[in-house]
This record gives sequence, structure tokens and C-alpha cells, in this order.
Amino acid sequence: MLVKEYRVILPLTVEEYQVAQLYSVAEASKNETGGGEGVEVLKNEPFDNYPLLGNRYSSGQYTYKIYHLKSKVPGYIRILAPEGSLEVHEEAWNAYPYCRTIISAHELTGEKLKLREVVPIDISNDPVKTADYKPDEDPTKFKSERTGRGPLIGPEWWKKCDPVMTCYKLVTCEFKWFGLQTRVERFIQDVERRLFTNFHRQVFCWMDRWHGMTMEDIRRLEDKTKQELDKVCVNIGQHRILR
Repeated sequence: MLVKEYRVILPLTVEEYQVAQLYSVAEASKNETGGGEGVEVLKNEPFDNYPLLGNRYSSGQYTYKIYHLKSKVPGYIRILAPEGSLEVHEEAWNAYPYCRTIISAHELTGEKLKLREVVPIDISNDPVKTADYKPDEDPTKFKSERTGRGPLIGPEWWKKCDPVMTCYKLVTCEFKWFGLQTRVERFIQDVERRLFTNFHRQVFCWMDRWHGMTMEDIRRLEDKTKQELDKVCVNIGQHRILR
């Protein structure tokens, strides 16, 4: 089992991050879908009376997604994995600022707390893969016209920012498959770090797109995105049948 707590520092307020995160998730979902792979949104609806952490955070937005990942995993996993096993089903209860996407929460048991590794993520200075790099999503080059924030320059840029916040992402990975457990768990955690780095670079560099949006605007955007993704999934299904 690998337990990692990723900490991402952002030049945002906690309130701004709610809109920024949801906007960026919707946009990233569209960008990652196509060619028979991507994100399928099955449910996106409010929930109530479902406490997530003790008796707190009992209402918010529930999503149920399927990630089709066959083309995104190493070849040795594709060869060994049974048909249909490379679909990841994700349930998320977003009771902002707390979001639960796994069974375990941040109130870890003593055993898991000992296993936990804290991994800081610097969206400005951490390296990104060449295939992931986009000049317009580079925090060292972006300056927001709406807020005047950025670019994020220097090894400790957050000390010069106001506002500033830290986002905590806890990932618990346990893959029980003899001979593959260690390799797959490390691969998954590497993917998570890459995802969190790229995603939060987008969150910051897309600031002028989402800044000023309300939660009502976000819900309309999510509904529109779900409709677009549903059309893509239907077309993909038809293409597979014809092929």
C-alpha cells in the first residue's frame, strides 16, 4: 500500500478555488475525451444528509464517473489486464472545501499515518513532461488581466503572493496482484502527481476564464459538459459497433 499526501500551494482564496476547481475539471474532462478513451459522466447531482467526516460536510454535489484508460497505461498492464478492467469508476462527494473520492479520509489510522508520505507540488518550478507542456499554461509566464496575479517567479514565489492557500490531496493506493503490486502502485502514484501538477497549472493559468463565475454558472457549465461528453460516448460506441 502506498499512501501519499500531495500539498499544492496556490495564489487563490479558498472560496475562489471552489469555482476554479470545478471549472477546470469540466474543461479537462472535455480535453481528455476522444478516440475511444476519456471520461464518462454518469451522475452529477446534489446530495444531502451524507456526512463525510464525522458529522461534518453532509451536503454538496455527487458525481459518478467512469475513466476509460486503456490507452493511458503501460503496455505490460494492458497485456495482463482482463477485458474491462482498465475502466476506473470514481464516486466523489464534493462538500466544499472537503471532497471525498476514496473510502479513506484525512483522519488516518495510526498505521496509515506512518505509511503516509508528504509530497509538495510546486506548480511553477516542478518539471513537467514535454508532452504536457503548453506555453499558455506556464505559471512562470501567465499574468492575470482580471486580478493582476502572476507570473509565479522564483523558488518560493508563494511568499510574495496574497492571497495564498494550500490544497491537500490524499491518495491511498492498494493494488493486490502478486508480482505487479509494487510496480502498479508506484505507477498510479506517479500518474496522480503528474495529474495534480498539470491540473493546478491549468487552474491558475485559466484564472481569467473562471474568475467572476458563480456556482450557478458552474452548474450550467457542468450540465453542458455532461451533454457534450454523452454525445462523444454515443459516437464512440457507434464507431466501435461499425468497426
